[in-house]
Amino acid sequence: MLTSQRTFVARSFASYAGGLCLAASAACAGSQDFAGSQESTTGEQSTTEDVIAAPAFNVLALYSGSFDDAHINFEQEAAVWFAQVAALNNFSYTQSTNWNLLNNLTTSQFQVVMFLDDQPGSAAQRSGFQRYMENGGGFFGFHVTAYNDNSSGVWPWFHQTLLGTGTFQTNTWIPSTAELKVETQSHPSTLRLPSKFTSAVSEWYSWQNDLRQNANITILASVDPSSFPLGTQQGNIWTSGFRPIVWTNKNFKALYANFGHNWMNYSTKVGLSSTFASDDQDHFIIDGLLWLGGQARAGAIPSTGPSASNWYSLTNKASNKCVDARNGASANGTAIQQFTCGSGLGQQFQFQTTSQGNVRINNRLNAAEVLDVTGVSQADNAPLQLWSFGNGNNQQWRTVNQYNGFFRIVSKLSSKCLTVPNSSTADGVQLVQLPCNGSASQDFKLTQK
Repeated sequence: MLTSQRTFVARSFASYAGGLCLAASAACAGSQDFAGSQESTTGEQSTTEDVIAAPAFNVLALYSGSFDDAHINFEQEAAVWFAQVAALNNFSYTQSTNWNLLNNLTTSQFQVVMFLDDQPGSAAQRSGFQRYMENGGGFFGFHVTAYNDNSSGVWPWFHQTLLGTGTFQTNTWIPSTAELKVETQSHPSTLRLPSKFTSAVSEWYSWQNDLRQNANITILASVDPSSFPLGTQQGNIWTSGFRPIVWTNKNFKALYANFGHNWMNYSTKVGLSSTFASDDQDHFIIDGLLWLGGQARAGAIPSTGPSASNWYSLTNKASNKCVDARNGASANGTAIQQFTCGSGLGQQFQFQTTSQGNVRINNRLNAAEVLDVTGVSQADNAPLQLWSFGNGNNQQWRTVNQYNGFFRIVSKLSSKCLTVPNSSTADGVQLVQLPCNGSASQDFKLTQK
């Protein structure tokens, strides 16, 4: 556990900033920009005019933030996403590293506790959490929350009685999406899920115990066989088997989800994916959270990415220039450059879903022409062009929401970012791919046209 403790509180209020609506109301209908608001993460700055209602319930999210950049990246985006969800669905959200809050926790203080990346370590924290759960508290655990091995040891009540997992056995690598099969469609958290859906990117864990043999466990979703092989690194590839991903315990108000590990550029500590990039997965999260809070219903989620039916301009954060098809051309080989923003169709793009959470980026001059890394290259500074779509990995991208009004656009082939080279502000500079580094030259604002 960290010795220094960080806590922020997001009050339940509606916000409309930079064009992204954080309130489910008619006032949101005119939103045009995907520009994220940071108001809900600062909480204490809100005024009485911001507060639309007393929160229906209170959520405490605990984390350590001390190991694995992929987990830390998830916690950072969780701080913003859950604050937005709280504003939309009228609950309060507190994210803290102070695990001692569990020692004497009661359901009158927080109706739901979330573990984002860890589990209680001290005897007082463990006994306090067990007492809280046995007195009707709600629990939502993510990914590494359940991790344990022979070196860390098993906490019998947590790993056997509550979660049912026993010890960790294997994991997939590299992090990827998975097709998930809904095993129980009658649970409040899964009521509006399709029979199968694509998850967001994660690393996936398997466990010692077969949860199907535990009468207290209800498996809500598992890896669909169409996902196999899952993983791409030799020794960390699943080729078969029953792999539960989300489940609940009939004796407690509890949910566990195996996701919460983003794909990273570890050398630059920059996230290459988002845990909240799948609308179906997000619906499970919010509907499950509302059920735990005693408000079982279909919850609202914030916009986290572009709609496949709309067209957008892409404005670079560093240069304030727009992504542009050079000279308004649409033929194969047309350079993709930055240029002063205008109204031309060469500056309008559509993000059309392909597979595994990726998109093709169509140009409005000719929707068959897409953003393409020249020469199917994985090299630094490989330039971008238009080329007719052929389902190449160099023609597919992942949009990663930065929750500050901008997106990072990551190549499926190279895991490198769409970049304005040298942070240039000049017209006519051709865009390239470079390792994702978190710079403004790799951030783009999407504005609906």
